[in-house]
This record gives sequence, C-alpha cells and structure tokens, in this order.
Amino acid sequence: MNARAKIDIKHSTCPHDCPSACALDIEVIDGSSIGRVRGSKVQTYTAGVVCAKVARYAERIHHPERLKYPMRRSGPKGSGHFTRISWDEALDEIARRFDEAERDFGAESVWPYYYAGTMGLVMRDGINRLANVKRYSRFYSTICSTVAWAGYAAGVGKVAGVDPREMGKSDLIVIWGTNPVSTQVNVMTHASRARKERGARIAAVDIYDNDTMKQADIKILLRPGTDGAFACGVMHVLFRDGLADRAYLDTYTDCPAELEAHLATRTPEWASAICGVPVAEIEAFAHAVGKTPRTFFRLGYGFTRSRNGATQMHAALCIPAVTGAWQHEGGGAFFNNGSIWKFDKTLIEGLDEIDPNTRRLDQSKIGRVLTGDAEALRGGAPVKAMVIQNTNPVNVAPEQALVRQGFAREDLFVAVHEQFMTETALMADIVLPATMFMEHDDLYYGGGHQHISVGAKLIDPPGECRSNHQVLQELAKRLGAEHKAFTMTPREIINDTLKASGHGDIESLEADLWRDLQPDFRASHYLDGFAHTDGKFHFKADWTSVPVPRNQLMGAWQQMPSLPDHWAVIETADEQHPFRLATSPSRSYLNSSFSETPSSQAREGAPTVMMHPADAERLDVTDGDLVTLGNPRGETTLAVKIFDGLRRGVLVAESIHPNRTHAGGRGINVLTGAEAVAPHGGAAFHDNKVWAKKAAAPA
Repeated sequence: MNARAKIDIKHSTCPHDCPSACALDIEVIDGSSIGRVRGSKVQTYTAGVVCAKVARYAERIHHPERLKYPMRRSGPKGSGHFTRISWDEALDEIARRFDEAERDFGAESVWPYYYAGTMGLVMRDGINRLANVKRYSRFYSTICSTVAWAGYAAGVGKVAGVDPREMGKSDLIVIWGTNPVSTQVNVMTHASRARKERGARIAAVDIYDNDTMKQADIKILLRPGTDGAFACGVMHVLFRDGLADRAYLDTYTDCPAELEAHLATRTPEWASAICGVPVAEIEAFAHAVGKTPRTFFRLGYGFTRSRNGATQMHAALCIPAVTGAWQHEGGGAFFNNGSIWKFDKTLIEGLDEIDPNTRRLDQSKIGRVLTGDAEALRGGAPVKAMVIQNTNPVNVAPEQALVRQGFAREDLFVAVHEQFMTETALMADIVLPATMFMEHDDLYYGGGHQHISVGAKLIDPPGECRSNHQVLQELAKRLGAEHKAFTMTPREIINDTLKASGHGDIESLEADLWRDLQPDFRASHYLDGFAHTDGKFHFKADWTSVPVPRNQLMGAWQQMPSLPDHWAVIETADEQHPFRLATSPSRSYLNSSFSETPSSQAREGAPTVMMHPADAERLDVTDGDLVTLGNPRGETTLAVKIFDGLRRGVLVAESIHPNRTHAGGRGINVLTGAEAVAPHGGAAFHDNKVWAKKAAAPA
C-alpha cells in the first residue's frame, strides 16, 4: 500500500503583476510539490478569496514545458533551435559579450531590461543593482502605472487613499477604470459584502459590458478616452442641483469657485455628445453619488492606458472631493497605496552606486531603442547587449513590428532568464531557466491594499533553475561588479532592507505573516489636510510638479488642462480608421503570464475582438469570422465576437494572446503606439484608431 502523502499548509504571497498581491495558503505535498492554492482567511484584504488562475498554480509550477537547463541558440533567431549548455558556459558567454559591448561602444550599450513578472522586490528590482554598479543604461519604467499615478497624485498630493476594506462599509461603490471580476477579485469581495450587509449599490464605469459591469446596479458605458467629459458632466449636476458639499469644499479644496465657474458650460448635454452616455444616465449617476455620503470611488489602471489618462484620473478623483465623500467611513477614493511603504531599496537596487549622468531608456520604447532611433537612445550609443528578466517584450511591448525587427538584429546579443520558452526567449542567444515564487525567498507589498509580507522558499525548483538573484550574483563576479548585496542571500537582503525601512526584521515580519500598514482613519481620509503643501485637494493640477517618481516631462504636457476637462488628445477615429480599439485584460491570462497553462488556454480560446452587431453587419461578418485590424503601425487578424455591450465604433480585444495564435503570427500589440503619454511617459495600450475588414479564411 502506498504511504499517504504528507500535506503541509504553508503561507506566501502571490507575486504576479496585480494590485491584489493575494495572501496565500499553499498545500506543500511531501515537501517537494504543490497542491491546491487558496486565499488566506487570516489576511483581512484577501479574506479567503483568490483568482482561479492562481488557485490552479500547481499546473504552472509543475508544467512539463518549464525551462530547466541553460541553452545556447543553435539556429536562426526565432527558430527555436537551442542546445543545452552548462551554467558556467552560459554565464561566461554573457559576461564576455557584455564586456565586448562595453569595450567597443561604452557601458551604456548594455541594457538590463525587466518588469513585473514577479512583484517581489529582491527578484524584480535587483537587476537595477547590476546596471547601477556597471554604469549600464538604466531602465525607466513606463509601461503600466505612470500615467494614472500622476493623475491621482495631482489631486491628493501622493498615491494613497482610503482603506480599501472600507468598501465593505460603503453604500455606493463606484468601480471606474478597472474590471476587478477579471483582474482584482478581492475588490468584488468587499463590494459584495457591502451589498449583502448594507444593501449597497455597485456602479461600474467602463467602455464595455464586462464581467464587473454585469454585476453592477448602475452601468455607465463610455466611449474610450472620454471619462473626463463624463466626470465634468457629473460635477456640473452636483453644483447645479445643490449636491456639492460647500463647507467641505471651502475647507479642504483649492479653488471650488473657479471649478464651479469652469464647469458651467460642461453640461450633461455637452458631456453626452462626447462620451456617448445618455443625459438621463449622467444626471442619475450624479444624484446617486451626491445623495450617498458613503460613496467609495475605486479607481483603476484603465486610466493609465490612454493618452489623456492622467487628466481623466484626476477628473474622476475630483468627484468625491466635490461631494465631500472623503469625510465619511466607506467614502472617498482609492487607487494604489504606493506612498505608504517607504521601503529603503538602496541595498536591493544599489542606489548608492547610481551615476545620474547614465541615461535611462524608456521601457515602452524598446522597439525604437533596438532599431536605432536617436531620440529613444537619448543621443547615445546603440544597445548591443541585454539581459532580460520578468518580462516578455516581444509579446507585450507596444509597436511590435519595431520590437520584432530590433530583436532580429544579428549584432544584438540577448540573454533571457525565463520560466517558459516565451516569444522573447525564442529570440535570445542564451536562455536561462528561472525559479518561480515558491522556489525562492522574497519581499512583497500589496499595491491594492496595505500589507507587506515575506514569501519564503517552500520547495526546490526543477532541474537547474536559478533565481534572479543567483544569476545576478554570478554575472557580477564575472563582470567585476562589486556591491555588498551581491555577496548576500535574499533573506539577508530582506532583513537589512526591513531594518533600514523601519519595519523591524525578517523574523518579526514572518511571525506577523502579513503586516497591516494602513494609516489611521484621519490620515487615510485626509481629515487633517491633503498631502500637498497647502493641505488642500487640488482641482487645479500643476502637471509640472506632480509628486511621483519620474524621469522628465514628456508628451504634450504643455497642453494638459489644469482643471478637470475632456482633453481631446486621444487617437480619434477618422474616415480611414473608423474604429477605436481597446486591448483590455482578460480573466485567465495576466499580460502574457498563464498563457501556457491548459486551463487558462481552454477558457480564453483563440484571440477574438468584440464588435457591435451594427458594425459587424456593415462589414458583412458574423460570429467567428476572421477580421483584419490595421493602422499605420501594422495589421493583425483575429476572430469576431459579436457583442452589443459596447458603443458602436468601439472594438475590444481582451488579453494579450501569444503572437503565434493570431493568423499570420502578428499579435495585438502591433497596433499599439509607443508615443510618450503626458506628463511623464507611458504607453496608451487602449487608445488606438484602426480600420477593420473581413479577412479571407486561412488556407
């Protein structure tokens, strides 16, 4: 008889690029494999709920196609032909090629490139230490949150807000710019609790009838990029109908009279003509928020995907300031808690070694960087060598035609440290096998909540997988890069980082499991003043000095309206490009992660684009027909999904499917631009004008 397997329940934190950073209870079987993954009931934000894709994490961590050994390319780039080599051979070759690039073109010709495949601070950000010590080109992060952060901080003065658990004490939860049923399931946990216990209503503001809107009591269906117009129409009604809290405005805001005068012409009729929401719905929404003191605005990352996203975030954020909702428990606004952590990452990133004269290359402009665009290169040397961790730019970066062209360069050396043979790994010269989060130690925080935690190593990795930190340690030895952190273990780095940040030591944090850092009620609701130096909420944004990390002013920042408005800088549909396309997140993929797991593949199926029935009729297409979408950046082909839950002229393609799953092998991001979004850069993934035509059936 076989011995019964021993199952231990261990604790960790989900590392994926999601604000929820869920607290996890993980079945560890016989100390060597993973079983079921559940949300922890101990941590009050996760509250026992986790998304389905992470619940099935065993199929990812034990996937038969995981990379297990270092490999060297043995055929043309992208051919998939690789030969197994030893770790020493791989690391020696990477170091030799980096040294050659530095000798021939200068240290800035080497560009370490990464992102948020893990949100663990040691494994995500440690690559910056190598760049800083070696004076390689530094990395300017723009692809995700830059735009929305600026819009929120322009109003509040920093990026922090009401305890997100207070949604459970609200009477109206406005979910705007996010689809949490698919992307942040815990938002719905607390909103649903308020509905059940208080009879609260849920309002959803979005561009299509997604899974969150299907659960909402109030549904606001916008045209893409018009949130600011809708917000202004709502605030016009609040002032007009006596629903603005004038005592709160006089005490807590900078220029209420100027705002009211500005909004006098931003009528519901004006707003409706821009955003497509009927006047009656604008009026009803305004009365709902104006007559419900405990209204909680849960604002999301959708704002960061549009060319006018910062101004739209700011406009939406102004509504609870007009109503005075911040005064009440269960009222106010929340986007992200980025300002509360105050981690000292000197050790992790080698901040003590930064040379401010070393250029920072824009993550979103990788296609332009690799194809020699002088502006993207900041007037400096070409990029000749890269090491890539935690990201898959050949699939997820904008301007895919340029990205693929750049990675195909024979004079570009690329080493990719990965868990699966992604489309970026296929273009690499050296591929290194990477650990997953249960196979190493790391430090985490929850952008969508208030907890920090240590995620400890639970099992050994398969084959010869090594962690990001181990790879950087070995490269540092070979490259002569000296820094204290290269000689330390991840646990030692975590311990010293916690102490330097005023968070105690690693043992005390592990004893807490998940430590709650939420500021008290008065601070979270800004009852003693907002975070600007004058203590006021700012209706009038100063876009030149928004208090967020940034590189420089970018995009058309000089044209940004200071007061809430519709800023018409989006890609507008025209005769040649009559559709607006958004590439929204799906439920079972997370960017390009989980696209390799069978259950996620089965749920998502082939790439599709949602199209209004009237638009489909005009193009003579029916469900399942192939259509080609195009603009000056490129073309992609995918199947039509006829759907009446969006405005005419709007297309929505959920998820980033692998490029190879699109007819012709060109993925959705071939249509996405990399022009810098004001005020500090970013990529407008949901802001594309396109044409559409029926495609011939594939051979």
